[in-house]
Amino acid sequence: MNKIEEIKEYISLLENSSLSVLEIEKEDGTKIHLEKEHPAQQIFNASPIGAYQPAATDVPAPAPVQPQAPAAQPAAPEEDAKTVNAPIVGVFYAASAPGKAPFAPVGKKVSKGSTVCIIEAMKCMNEIQAEDDYEIVEVLVKDGDLVEYGQPLFKVK
Repeated sequence: MNKIEEIKEYISLLENSSLSVLEIEKEDGTKIHLEKEHPAQQIFNASPIGAYQPAATDVPAPAPVQPQAPAAQPAAPEEDAKTVNAPIVGVFYAASAPGKAPFAPVGKKVSKGSTVCIIEAMKCMNEIQAEDDYEIVEVLVKDGDLVEYGQPLFKVK
């Protein structure tokens, strides 16, 4: 086996494992160091900040977002509008796959128990279901955005 095939084999071994770093020192003194990035690690790096530190700060954080919306809209629609919030930290997906129709586009009436989006956390796809019957007024996040616990995802009525 030549060196290129051997390195390709190490790369394949790393990609198909849960390891993030592979270091090999061969008898002839050759050293091989391979690393891979995990999107899930980025989520974990953001998670402790969003989960622990802003416990007191996270509550006021959505509050400034809501007062900005009434400035652009009359006060009456804001009183009628409610939000669907992220139950976990992760990556927001509006549809089941790229190019597919979103679960809950603006104007759609959803019923209790129907899927409104997916949040990926630790490589697990979590279907977020409607807790009540309502109509989607506004989607507040973009497909692929990292969302924090409690962050508003949809405005509903």
